[in-house]
Amino acid sequence: MSWQHKKQSHQRQQLFEILFEAIFFLVVVFIGWNLWVVVKGGACYLKQALLSPELRFSIGLSLWTSTISTLICMILAIPCAYVIVMRESKWTKIGEAVLGLPLSLPYLVLGLCLLTAFSTPFGKVLKELGLRVVFHPRGIILAHILVNLPFVIRLITEAFRRLDPELALTAQTLGASRFQAMWYITLPLCKVDCITALILAWSRGLGEFGATLMLVGVTRMKTETLPGNIYLNISTGDNNAALAAALILLLLSLLAQFIGWLVTRRRDYL
Repeated sequence: MSWQHKKQSHQRQQLFEILFEAIFFLVVVFIGWNLWVVVKGGACYLKQALLSPELRFSIGLSLWTSTISTLICMILAIPCAYVIVMRESKWTKIGEAVLGLPLSLPYLVLGLCLLTAFSTPFGKVLKELGLRVVFHPRGIILAHILVNLPFVIRLITEAFRRLDPELALTAQTLGASRFQAMWYITLPLCKVDCITALILAWSRGLGEFGATLMLVGVTRMKTETLPGNIYLNISTGDNNAALAAALILLLLSLLAQFIGWLVTRRRDYL
């Protein structure tokens, strides 16, 4: 490479570095300013807000629905990811693409699809059988699953793909079944990735609002999650209560991210 080409390459690298630093600075300023507004505005009214039965209800509902939906996502995602990775074929590739479609759709559209599906005669039959989801807390769990399941499947699939496939095959040649190879070989080696996926899905479920709004609405003390509580307080002009709820949601999300960081840090040291 000539001296001129080296000089041009160095200039491009400097330009990229300047662009990166500028974007990094803008993002830090934007996020830092907004966090400061939420913390400063919400901290003053946090104690008062926690005494409200409505806010305590929304916290409990958010924690319960996010936990249940995340566990269901993990139970469904691990077998799906295992099949996608271990049975590489045209049909599994098509299935992987179909399962990933919800990732490209707005959450409001996903919620509308659920609302339309459960407004059909089939949905009415389920309601008569006691499986009501529209304008019901069960619908929150269903909305979370629809939003998070493709995300969790993709994360676990990528984790399985990073493993050496010979490990599971060697276990099968020694007499282990496919299920035993997955349970005793694949899952332990991907334990940290699965925990990370679980934490991220739980955090996403905690802040999910679009699909939930379309399917169950926001009814006080019934389908009111933390994001719903913020929405109701803003719509009624109670900005202080909204900031307090936003601060609680922020603290819960930061706690989840901190746990995820600890898990990742432990993996790096192993």
